[in-house]
Amino acid sequence: MSTRHILLGLLASGPSHGYDLKRRHDERFPQARPLAYGQAYTTLQRLVRDGLAEVEGTDSDGGPERTVYRATDDGTREPARWAAEIAPPAPFVTNEIFTRVVVSILSGGDPAAYLRAQRAAHMERTRELTAVKSARGADLATVLSADFALNHLDADLRWTTTTAARLTTLTAEVDTA
Repeated sequence: MSTRHILLGLLASGPSHGYDLKRRHDERFPQARPLAYGQAYTTLQRLVRDGLAEVEGTDSDGGPERTVYRATDDGTREPARWAAEIAPPAPFVTNEIFTRVVVSILSGGDPAAYLRAQRAAHMERTRELTAVKSARGADLATVLSADFALNHLDADLRWTTTTAARLTTLTAEVDTA
């Protein structure tokens, strides 16, 4: 995830301060890790340094003084350029679940028990995300984000099923190696 491009995309709707950008980030990317305030302000400072944003002024609205940022012309074009780039598929695909199964096999653990427990955790998360996206009034960002996560969970679940069916063969390969 590119925080700089997300913030530039949020600035496309007009000048804003870091607090508001952080809040809007968390609204637009509801299933993502919340953006830390420090990360928002550090990224804004880098955008200013790189000529993609500039300080428009300060605003207090009866509270603490806040710096208002706006995208420069280059900063306005940058998110569209970045969003049009094709994200290459990862050349090597591995994740924590895969790694834990392999280590379990290598160390004489119980990979079948691990896969059952992991499957249960994935099924619980699937139920949670289905409820989130089905909730009355769920906005488009929430639904899209939940759909994305659900598809990844589904792929993991299919992999765990396939791997569980192959455990006898996988374990035998390790034992003979």
